[in-house]
Amino acid sequence: MNRFKSGALVLLLSMACPATADQRLLVELPPMMEEHMLANMRDHLAALDEILRLLAADSPESAAEVAEKRLGMSSMNAHGADHMAPFMPPAMRESGTAMHRAASRFARTAEAGEPLEAYNALNEITAACVACHAAFRVR
Repeated sequence: MNRFKSGALVLLLSMACPATADQRLLVELPPMMEEHMLANMRDHLAALDEILRLLAADSPESAAEVAEKRLGMSSMNAHGADHMAPFMPPAMRESGTAMHRAASRFARTAEAGEPLEAYNALNEITAACVACHAAFRVR
């Protein structure tokens, strides 16, 4: 495709998909807490990646352990949830708690050894993440 056609295609696509302003609710946190929250979320993503790798390696017990220690209800103290909660809108706190609860449920389901049920439980974790990230932003 020549440059003119490529440029025209880019122009057409940009008109068909106009940029929209970010409609998510901005949650303002003190800078140190914002960095801490973002670091937690990066670790959540790394934990999800590790869980998927372990499930693919047919190690559901190890996946359960990662889920509980890094995402589950027992991980909330390590994440500083009590310190950050007062700065979050109620719906954001509820979404975060839903993710932590889903991770603990996943851990119990994965330990039971039913792969399809474990993947369904894993989807509950990621659905909570998607819902929160679709509704809120910190920057």
